[in-house]
Amino acid sequence: MKSGGNIIKGKSFAFAVRVVNLYKYLTAEKKEFVLSKQLLRSGTAIGALVREAEQGESKADFVHEGLPGCPAL
Repeated sequence: MKSGGNIIKGKSFAFAVRVVNLYKYLTAEKKEFVLSKQLLRSGTAIGALVREAEQGESKADFVHEGLPGCPAL
C-alpha cells in the first residue's frame, strides 16, 4: 500500500481479497456452497460501504456514513 493512501480503503480491499480466497477454498476443497456464498456477499460488501462513506461531503458525513450499524438520526 502506498504511503499517504487511504488506510481504510486498503485494509477493506485486503480483507475482501482474503474473503474471496476463502470462498474459493470452501467451494473447491470442502464443497460448501450455501454458507460460502453468504460469506462472499458479506465480506465484499465492506468495500461498497467504504466507497459510499467516501462520498460524504465532510469528515462528519464520513464518520456518520462509516457507521452502518447506527441508524440515521
